[in-house]
Amino acid sequence: MDAYREALMVMISIPIYILVIGFEFFYSYFKKQNLYTSQGVLQNIYLTAANMGLDVLVRGICLLVLLFFYNHAFISNTLTGFLYWLVLIVFQDFMYYWLHRVDHYCRVFWAIHVTHHNSEEFNLTVGFRSSVFQPLYRFLYFIPIALCGFNALDILFVYSATQIFGILVHTQSVKKLGVLEYFLVTPSHHRVHHASNVVYLDKNMGMLLIIWDKIFGTFQAELEDQKPVYGLTSNIKSNNPIKVIFHEWQQIYRDVKNSDLKFAEKIAYLFGPPGYSHDGSRQTSKQLQQSKTDTSEFELENAKDKSFSRIADIL
Repeated sequence: MDAYREALMVMISIPIYILVIGFEFFYSYFKKQNLYTSQGVLQNIYLTAANMGLDVLVRGICLLVLLFFYNHAFISNTLTGFLYWLVLIVFQDFMYYWLHRVDHYCRVFWAIHVTHHNSEEFNLTVGFRSSVFQPLYRFLYFIPIALCGFNALDILFVYSATQIFGILVHTQSVKKLGVLEYFLVTPSHHRVHHASNVVYLDKNMGMLLIIWDKIFGTFQAELEDQKPVYGLTSNIKSNNPIKVIFHEWQQIYRDVKNSDLKFAEKIAYLFGPPGYSHDGSRQTSKQLQQSKTDTSEFELENAKDKSFSRIADIL
């Protein structure tokens, strides 16, 4: 039964991917939007192949770990039918939110996740642009679900199923979706997530539900006067397949090997937020956003002062 539902999901998802990617590609071509490049698509295929290969290698270990905790669950799960699957989907999406948030706020995990963000394009194939080494630790976030009496196979199945939705929101061709914007992750929300504009950095972490971002303070709506600029705040400008995966690790090594650093500063370069620097030469996303807020407030106060001065001159 488990093998059947996995096969069925693949049989359903592949035609959907082909259809929507084909539609977006030709829509982009005829509208001259240039959403796709051959180099970008090849990179996305390469990264998802690397991720899937590693995922297959460690899937058995992940399953055994989750089965162990399922067999030692401290909650007797009596849910059945629709309610069982509904609670599992919401619980799994909640845990994914924290996985994704840690990937953005802890630099060693950002070094893994950055491959999903270092494309300057945004189209449906970017949804396949995987964090190559994430399968090595992703399952750890699902242990609490197993401890609450949800079957390990069901957990992995639901993750795979929600990933289908997660891939389909990587598009510029779908605008805002009305009432769905209040509770679902939509293409508009996910465009924000992939943008390098300061106001959009580290926002909208959810896979399926946007409610976690609204609850925990990481939500940002797409703004009409802030068109998303995709990629990193400092793009790598390289198509080298090794650099695409390891460029952040190389930068971490250069930072940590500095012999003048204190031990705590070396640790901060590893486990602090991306952009941390001991000497202020770089800024984290929060520092950039705070700096922008301070500048905006200064400009507003300056504008008020000028207005009062003009009024005084008139009088």
